[in-house]
Amino acid sequence: MLRHTTVPRSLCRGRISRRHVSSLADSLKKGAPVDVHPEVQDALASRRPVVALETTIVTHGMPQPVNLETAKSVESIVRRTGAIPATIGIIGGRVKIGLHPHELEYLADVKNNPGVVKLSRRDIGPALALKKDGGTTCSATLIFAALAGIKVFATGGLGGVHRGGETSMDISADLQELTRCPVGLVSAGVKSILDIGRTLEYLETLGVPVLSYADTDDFPAFYSRHSGFKSPWRINDPVSAARILHSQWQLGMPNGALFGVPIPEKYEAVGELLQQSVEQALKEADENGMSKRGKEATPWLLKRVGELTAGKSLASNVALIENTAHIGGQIAVAYSEMETSLPDSGLHRNCYIPATVTSAEAENRQEKPQTSRSQSNVVSPSAKLVVVGSAAVDITAQASPKSGTDVSLGSQSTSPGSVSLSLGGVARNVAEAAHRVLTAHSKDRSLDTLLISPLGNDSFGHLLVDETEQIGMRTDGFVRTEGSRSSVCNMVLDIQGSLIGGVADMDIIHSLDMQTVLATLKTHTPELIALDANLASSALSSLVGYCVQHNTAVLFEPTSVMKSTMILPAVAAAMSSATLTRAPVTYVTPNLLELARMYQEAHAGPLELTSHANWWKVIDNMSLGSQFRMDLEILARREVCDEDSTKGTLSFLVDKGIAQMAVHLLPFFQHLIIKCGNRGVLVVFHIPGDRASSSAWSQERSNVRGRYIVAHGKPGTGVFVLKHFPALRLSKEDTVNVTGAGDSLVGSILATLLQQPRALQSRHAVSPLLSTAQALDLENN
Repeated sequence: MLRHTTVPRSLCRGRISRRHVSSLADSLKKGAPVDVHPEVQDALASRRPVVALETTIVTHGMPQPVNLETAKSVESIVRRTGAIPATIGIIGGRVKIGLHPHELEYLADVKNNPGVVKLSRRDIGPALALKKDGGTTCSATLIFAALAGIKVFATGGLGGVHRGGETSMDISADLQELTRCPVGLVSAGVKSILDIGRTLEYLETLGVPVLSYADTDDFPAFYSRHSGFKSPWRINDPVSAARILHSQWQLGMPNGALFGVPIPEKYEAVGELLQQSVEQALKEADENGMSKRGKEATPWLLKRVGELTAGKSLASNVALIENTAHIGGQIAVAYSEMETSLPDSGLHRNCYIPATVTSAEAENRQEKPQTSRSQSNVVSPSAKLVVVGSAAVDITAQASPKSGTDVSLGSQSTSPGSVSLSLGGVARNVAEAAHRVLTAHSKDRSLDTLLISPLGNDSFGHLLVDETEQIGMRTDGFVRTEGSRSSVCNMVLDIQGSLIGGVADMDIIHSLDMQTVLATLKTHTPELIALDANLASSALSSLVGYCVQHNTAVLFEPTSVMKSTMILPAVAAAMSSATLTRAPVTYVTPNLLELARMYQEAHAGPLELTSHANWWKVIDNMSLGSQFRMDLEILARREVCDEDSTKGTLSFLVDKGIAQMAVHLLPFFQHLIIKCGNRGVLVVFHIPGDRASSSAWSQERSNVRGRYIVAHGKPGTGVFVLKHFPALRLSKEDTVNVTGAGDSLVGSILATLLQQPRALQSRHAVSPLLSTAQALDLENN
């Protein structure tokens, strides 16, 4: 995922000093190793409630498997309040603000990852530099929550002044961090293994407000609802808590606030027993020296208390953490509602600033009346269409004659001419085309196309992000790949515009992290996924496997003759699946040359796909006999275009074996959308038996005047359709550039499958005028 920052929109407008703007935007500008989960990004950008959660309870606070079960339960509880959980940890030296499920499971598997460290402020730098895994304590979680602009953090117990701290100076970094981070910390008070009285006195000295979130002013003591100490303030509703945080924000106060939430009453009865065990564990810690071992002391004490209480402390621990998560979610929701109810107040609002944009640039962008990504195109919670593949920068150099100059493109000289730069990459072109169609005709943000593509942390990567945002596309699918170069294609043309040579640097696509991609897909659960053939064969296999498993429609764009067969190993793997009930790939969009290459490889290649039992079953069920051959012969005599006889007839369907090759590929690709250049588009598809009865094609018969052939197979086996779409009749003046025309078509087809399609010729690889083009009628089933 591309790492974004969320900073207050009021900051972008210059309402308060640049010192407060820096945060995540400036950190990412410096290349900070921070990844923000797309769901958390979206919530912050759209001012929805977010609750930060720590991971020390996962890595050091609870045994397996209770640690993972509790972490998942806490996230679920936060969601039920209407807020988004942002569990924070460090994996491989990268800060994760919001963990994917597989990342949370990884941190929780402490048996197989014994090197995971407990992280406070002092440990962050070393852990990142040495690429360690770590669970964040209260102090570290506060730091990262504040960095991302998260206003509420829910945890179990707060650290504090250790018993004997007046001489040992053993004081938790959690307390000092509350003076630096404007975050509301919701906890079950201070752990009873600490000196609660001195902790409250120290918080008073630091100027941190302490409030009992209860019906009394008793300050809670973790396992007990009563510590014997009073809080200076008391509230018992989330709106009051949100107002306190807001009031501090209005005054620019940098500190947070502590909300002490007592453990649920039903656990109060065991509190006295637990406290006795706490006292015994503390005595043992003094005797064995554990009390003098800093951050190791707390996990040891909690574990020892668990042993002494035969696990009763663990149940209480889980209960109090789940309770604070519930309260924290309510406070976050109240704060979010306060934000959205005051649109003109200058309240802390979140807006996207990409990692490549400085704070000053952010301010300038917000002051200009433009439709930038950071203003209007907030990332949708989910995307119905996801495109995975290459995004590149195209550099084109073309020689041009100067007056009185003989231009020669020699191998050791330069020539006068022009150099242009534009965005390219098959997946990117396709995504832009789909984006222009869908967003022009719907305000449904879930229809805003998500492009997943790797970028390097270089100037070309920054350019791709900036230009993509200027188009209005979402950029949260870009995956930063450290140490790699962004894709660039550099072409040199002669005076006539013919290609002399060039260099394509596209290797970064093979470093795309499939775990990240699959996690993103699980987050968005798209209805349709498009893949280009620049992806590695293993990546295609993983993605097709995901689509088969989740019954998700998938489109494959072959990209080139050489790469067109990259999908076949994925097809072969899927064909062997016992759960497969239809063609592994839903849509494929080859041109005529790519179609022929794919057919040859499937028929005679080492995979021998056409020898698969399922292949023959599908072919046999279609029952394409003499009537189909007769209809095809008649169709082949028709003109390619009724208005332009110079293009010839459709005889190539038979003479070149196009129809036969398409039929033979149908068991692998349910729909073939074949690009025939200036001879139009040929669509060949098979509707399986379980869907055929509900399709309009089930009632159709072949209609050569309508340019389509329909064949009904054996009863209950489905319907076969072959349909030709003539190309638009264009003059030479209309045809300004065909580069990217196929990508534009594919993007429009993708939009067709979600909404009404549009297409138009353009000077650009993807036409900005797709929004207003003439509709293209494709199959509807």
